[in-house]
Amino acid sequence: MHAQTDKHPPAKKHPPTEKYVPTEKHIDIEKSSRVTGPWKVVVVVLTVLGVLLAMNQAFFWNPGGFSLLNNSYLYFVLACFLPIIFITFPIAKSQRGKRVPLYDAAIAAVTFAICVYLGLNGETIVTFGWDYAAPPLATAASFLLWAIALDALRRSAGLVVTIIALLFSLYPLIAGVMPIAFLSGLSFDLQTTAQMHALGSDSILGLPMQVGGSILIGFLMFGVALQHTGGAGFFYDLAQSVFGRYRGGSAKVSVISSGFMGMMSGSAVSNVLTTGPMTIPAMKRSGFSGKYAAGVEATASTGGTITPPIMGTAAFLMVSFVGVPYAQIALAAAIPALLYYLGIFVQVDAYSAKTGLKGVSRHLLPKLGPVLLTGWPYLGALIGLIVVLIVYKNETQAPYYIIAFLLIIEIAKYALSSDLKKVPGLLYEFIYASGKTIAEIIGILAGVGLIVGGLSMTGVSLSLARELVALVDGNLILILLTGAITSFVLGMGMTVSAVYVFLAIVMAPALTQLGINPIAAHLFVIYWATVSYITPPVALASFAAANIARTPAMATSLVAMRLGSVKYIIPFAFVFNPALLAQESSLFEILYTTVFSAIGVFLLGCAFEGWMIGAGKRLHILMRIPLFIAGLAAFAPELISSIIGVAAGAAIMIITRFFNAGDALERPAAPPADDAEVAEALAHPGDDLHEAEQADRFDAEADRGSAVPAASGDGPAGEPRAEDPDQRR
Repeated sequence: MHAQTDKHPPAKKHPPTEKYVPTEKHIDIEKSSRVTGPWKVVVVVLTVLGVLLAMNQAFFWNPGGFSLLNNSYLYFVLACFLPIIFITFPIAKSQRGKRVPLYDAAIAAVTFAICVYLGLNGETIVTFGWDYAAPPLATAASFLLWAIALDALRRSAGLVVTIIALLFSLYPLIAGVMPIAFLSGLSFDLQTTAQMHALGSDSILGLPMQVGGSILIGFLMFGVALQHTGGAGFFYDLAQSVFGRYRGGSAKVSVISSGFMGMMSGSAVSNVLTTGPMTIPAMKRSGFSGKYAAGVEATASTGGTITPPIMGTAAFLMVSFVGVPYAQIALAAAIPALLYYLGIFVQVDAYSAKTGLKGVSRHLLPKLGPVLLTGWPYLGALIGLIVVLIVYKNETQAPYYIIAFLLIIEIAKYALSSDLKKVPGLLYEFIYASGKTIAEIIGILAGVGLIVGGLSMTGVSLSLARELVALVDGNLILILLTGAITSFVLGMGMTVSAVYVFLAIVMAPALTQLGINPIAAHLFVIYWATVSYITPPVALASFAAANIARTPAMATSLVAMRLGSVKYIIPFAFVFNPALLAQESSLFEILYTTVFSAIGVFLLGCAFEGWMIGAGKRLHILMRIPLFIAGLAAFAPELISSIIGVAAGAAIMIITRFFNAGDALERPAAPPADDAEVAEALAHPGDDLHEAEQADRFDAEADRGSAVPAASGDGPAGEPRAEDPDQRR
C-alpha cells in the first residue's frame, strides 16, 4: 500500500456501524424549499386523485357505473398533474427557493379549471366535433391550454425544446404555402389550429400523452417506491459485496450500482446525482484519477435510459408507435444494455490492471448473505415485475401490484420495530415525490404532443419518411448515419422523449421502409439520442459528474466517451443483426450472436485501454488497431466474420502474452488509500466530498505557494452546472 502524502488532511474516523442511506434531497434542494406547508398538501391531494383515476382506468373499477371516455380521462390526468408543475417549478431560475408566488398559484388554478371543464365535456367534444367547430368558451380554453402546455414544457424540459414545440405547433398556419413539396400540407387558421391542438386526439392528447396516462404513471411510481423504501442503498451494498474486493472494485461498484439505479429512475443526470456522491470519492481514494472516476459514473448512469425493466420514457412511447407490448420492448433492450455495461466493466478492469489498482479487503465490505437477507424485497420486486409483465402481459396493472408489495413489506418492517408512527410520514413523502415525478413527465409529454399534432394535422408526417428514403436513394448506411447525427444533434437541446417522438415520425418509418426491424429502428433512435449525455459539447451527465469530482467538464466528457464507446457501435450492430434484440431469430442464433458480441465488446474494451486482459500485458499500438478491428468483426451479422474476428483477437492475445514484454505498470493518478479508508469512503460519501475539496485546496495552495485557499467549483457537490433537460426521463 502506498502512503498518503503529508499535504493532504487526515481522514476522519467513523463508527463502523454507521451506514449511509442515499436520498434524493441533494438533487433538488431549492425546489423542495419552494413547496412547503399547504402547497405540499395540494400536491399530495392532486397526486392521490390522479393516481386513483389511473388505477380506475387500469383495473376497470368503474365504481357505481362511473366510466370515462379516453379523452375525458386524459383531461382529468392533466387537471391533476399539470398544476403541480406550476407549483414545484418556478417561472425562472431566479425564483428558485422562493415561496410559490400568486401568479403561479393562479396559473395552477386556471389549469385545473380548464382541464376539468374539458374533461366534463369529453363526450360532447367527440360527438359534436369541437376540434373543428367549438363554442366560444371551449375555443378560449383551447388557446389557454395550448399556452399552458408550452409553459409546462418550458419549466420541466427547458427553453430549446419549447421553442421547437412552438414552431411545430404553429406549422399548420403556413403548411399550405411552403415552397418545398414534401413540406407542403393542409393549412388551418389560428382558431382551428388551437382547437385541434387542445380538443383533438393527435396533439396534446396524442400518442405521447396516451402512453403517459395508461402506462407511465404506474412505472414512475414504482421507481419512486423502490428509492423511498431503500432500494438505492440495497443495490449499492449488493454491488459492494459482490465486486468491491476485486481490482478496481470501487469503480466496478459504481458501474453495477448505477445500472441498478437506472432500473429505478431511467434518468442519466439523476442517477449521477444519486450514486455519484457515494462512488466518485471512493474511486478517487482507490487511486483512480478524478476524470476517470467521474467518467465511469457518468457513463454508467447514462445506461439507465436503455436498461430494462424500467427504461426511459421514450421506450414506453414505443409501445404506441411500434404497437407491441412493453414487455417485448424491454426484452429486446436487455442484450444491448448488458453489452453496454460489459463494455464499461471491461475497460475499468483493464485500467485497474495496468495501473495496479486493488480491491478492498473482503472483511471491510458488506457480506453478501446479510445484504440479500435484508434486501430480498427489492430483488423480489424487480423479478416480480418482470414475471408479471411476461406472464400476465398487462403493463398497465403490473407496476401497481409491485408497488403494493413494496409498501406492505416496508410497513411490516415498521410494525415489527414498533415504529408504526413513521408510516404516515413515509407514505406522505412517497406520494409527494411521486406527484413531482409524474407531473414532470406529463408536462413534457403534453408539450411534445404539439410536435406530433403540428405534423399530423397537416399531413406532412406521411410524406417526410417517403421523401427521406428517396433523398438517400435507398442507401441504408447513409440513412443510418443521417439518423445517428440527427438524433445526436437534437439530443443536445431536446429531451430524449422529444427527440424520439419527432424521429419516430420522420426517421423510424424510413428505416422500416428499407427493411429494418421496427423495434431495431426505434431503439436506434433512442440510443443515439442518449449519447449526447456523455458527448461534448453538452454532455450533461458528464458535467454533473465532473462537478462532483471537481474535474474539468470537457476532459471528463472525453473520458466518458471512451468508456461508453460501445454505445456508439451497438445501435448499428442490432440494426444489421436483429438477433441482438431477440428478434427474427431462433434461440440458437440469439445465443451465439450474444456470445460473439460479448467477445467483441471484450476485445474493444482492451483495445481502448491498451491492456490485454488475460495476457496481463500492455498492448503495443500496432496490436491495439487490429484488436479494435477484430472486435468490430465479432459484432458483424455474418457468422464467418464473427469467427474471424474472435480468432484474430485470440491470436493477438497470444502474441501479446508470449512475444510482447509489455511496459511497466502505469502509476495510479493518486496514491491509493488503505483499505479501511476506501471502505470508509464507500460508507461516508458526504465526508469524503468535503475532504476531497479540502485536498484540492491544499494541492492548489502548494502549487501556487499561496496561503489563500483555492475557490471551489461552481456549486456544491452534487449540483450540476447545467440543468438536466430530460429531468427524470
